[in-house]
Amino acid sequence: VQLVESGGGLVQAGGSLRLSCAFSGFTFDDYAIAWFRQAPGQEREGILCISTSEGSRYYEDSVKGRFTIASDNTKKQVNLQMNNLRPEDTAVYYCSADEGRCSSWYRTYAYWGQGAQVTVSS
Repeated sequence: VQLVESGGGLVQAGGSLRLSCAFSGFTFDDYAIAWFRQAPGQEREGILCISTSEGSRYYEDSVKGRFTIASDNTKKQVNLQMNNLRPEDTAVYYCSADEGRCSSWYRTYAYWGQGAQVTVSS
């Protein structure tokens, strides 16, 4: 299994960014792909997840109404659209995957992307 992230960068508060996670090598029919983020000195937190069995789920209230997750199965890619970004969204963002259902607990996931830095300036 391989997850490759793209996107991220530096944006001003109120701006938008899109992160993409290209996945390959899955041998299971049911799987979940989640986005986590980790700011310096803080724990890794789950923010959104999408699975073949349940659709999408939010795990972080602060991103509701601003972030959305979508799966493009033709491209084997999951996108995280981030709008109205705030300085507190600054973090390294990771996509993760595993067989089965979504979970907000990072130890659930066996497979991880390399991480993408998102920096929001005020």
